[in-house]
Amino acid sequence: MDILIMAILIATGTFMLNAKEQRKRIVLLGSHLANYQIEKLMEALTDGYLRALGEGTDERRGQIWSLLSTTELQLSEQFNRFAADFAKMSEESTRVSRLSMAFPFVEKVLPALTFDMRKALAIHARGIAHVVQNTGHLSPKDRAYMMTAELFLMQHTCHWFCKSKTIATARMLARHQTPHEQLVASVSAETRNAYLALIKGG
Repeated sequence: MDILIMAILIATGTFMLNAKEQRKRIVLLGSHLANYQIEKLMEALTDGYLRALGEGTDERRGQIWSLLSTTELQLSEQFNRFAADFAKMSEESTRVSRLSMAFPFVEKVLPALTFDMRKALAIHARGIAHVVQNTGHLSPKDRAYMMTAELFLMQHTCHWFCKSKTIATARMLARHQTPHEQLVASVSAETRNAYLALIKGG
């Protein structure tokens, strides 16, 4: 019985500490995002891509692609500024546990098992800019798919920072029916290589 009570107390304490830490992270990230319209621009882009892909004529699709190019540029510029702004935070406050589940104080006790959110956001900023500039000379349809993957992977990273990798992956499956592995495979090679090196610690 004593062991059971102790286990319950430890589990409760861990849960409370995790919840407190996660609230701090949500507030931290939210306070930076509040200065930008990144989420609104993301929604406009993804909805626009779906409209363009659903059009029956090349002329109408071309018109929508042209309109979306302005939104893409705005999103890239705002995300670059957001990443630069977040980069001013201290390393201690931006460490993210590589473990699948959240455990309190991992970032402080075992820093080798973490990665730097500032570096992750910089990778995502470059990835978004890469697609906007179309350095890979992709068709509009392929660009739309790659940009969507870049945005969703960035969103996964933000959820990972605020909660945990497991929760971030579950949310991506629930909202977009897309596994984490598929997102990683669908972004540009530059993003994928830099991202995997960061989260794996290589």
